[in-house]
Amino acid sequence: MENKKHLAILGSTGSIGTQALDVIAANPESFVVEVLAAGNNADLLIQQALKFKPNVVVINDVTHLAKVKDALLDEGIKVYGGEEALADVVRMDTIDMVLAAIVGYAGLRSTLAAVKAGKQIALANKETLVVAGDLVTAEAKLNGVNLYPVDSEHSAIFQCLAGEFENPIEKIYLTASGGPFRGKKRDELLHITKKEALKHPNWEMGAKVTIDSATLMNKGCEVIEAKWLFSLKAEQIDVIVHPQSIVHSLVQFRDGSIKAQMGLPDMKLPIQYAFGYPKRLPSNFPRFDFTKYPALNFEKPDTETFSCLGIAYDAMRDGGNKPCLMNAANEIAVKAFLEDKIGFLQIAEIVEKTISKSSFIAKPTLEDYISSDAEGRKIAFEMIGK
Repeated sequence: MENKKHLAILGSTGSIGTQALDVIAANPESFVVEVLAAGNNADLLIQQALKFKPNVVVINDVTHLAKVKDALLDEGIKVYGGEEALADVVRMDTIDMVLAAIVGYAGLRSTLAAVKAGKQIALANKETLVVAGDLVTAEAKLNGVNLYPVDSEHSAIFQCLAGEFENPIEKIYLTASGGPFRGKKRDELLHITKKEALKHPNWEMGAKVTIDSATLMNKGCEVIEAKWLFSLKAEQIDVIVHPQSIVHSLVQFRDGSIKAQMGLPDMKLPIQYAFGYPKRLPSNFPRFDFTKYPALNFEKPDTETFSCLGIAYDAMRDGGNKPCLMNAANEIAVKAFLEDKIGFLQIAEIVEKTISKSSFIAKPTLEDYISSDAEGRKIAFEMIGK
């Protein structure tokens, strides 16, 4: 009898998706690829499909649909295109777990569809909880769905909570590398180039997440994600800069004891932990050598220089649709920076102004989130155009 877990990999051609497929390839006795879904990288998606032989492939950009269909014609693989098709595919009975790794707001619809279908979720798309954390967690509870975190920081917290589910969390500490500009002041960041911002000191990630790490918006989004994943209040979540990225996060309990999860920075470990939970599967990942790290350093984040972190905390405290507006504006601003249309420091300015110019909705519905996302993008886009 087959005991393998059947997985849908959403965002298979991105950084998390490709590393997830490495994990699956290394554990063929444990995992099967049921679905592969990508945005517009048709060539890599075709290569992945030929290697892993999924039941279904989805390409979001329908202009590439014919190309993917032709390439997989003789493989017996069903090929679909578009966002609506993906939302339908994730409901398939043959899927045990969905890896939500589509970057940004674009991942919300398919993740929500999978949750409503009762699929277990390995969550790498933090924006899903940033944008609509109340709706997603409520649906997860209603449908008996577990959200297994794939972000290294949230995976670390989840691992620290093993065996502690009866013990309330007093505080969590999300660690941050500080990004490539740690220690720099605002005047030093006025003329930062895209090339400089894309050089993360410790992690290999996609361009959007790398820029978010440089501005500390990524950490701000992780703060909001942690609120929803672990049912926390703003005052229970601290960010601490840890340049070595060895301690991935910490949990403090009411007796003052602190647990930390440590390891070399490698996203394959939290991916594999989410896929295999509650089992820890063997791996050939590099092992940590304490003698190579005689000191581990920790410091407070500079929220004056990197104001995106403070903006995220404010959005979380205010609640409603503000995190959704923040995310929409940030996606537009980061894209503009990557296209050399704005400077590095303008990213935070555009996000903050967009939130202040947008309509506030205290208790948004899904339709409100959709309209807020559109409003935030429109306002941010108009600011960039000026």
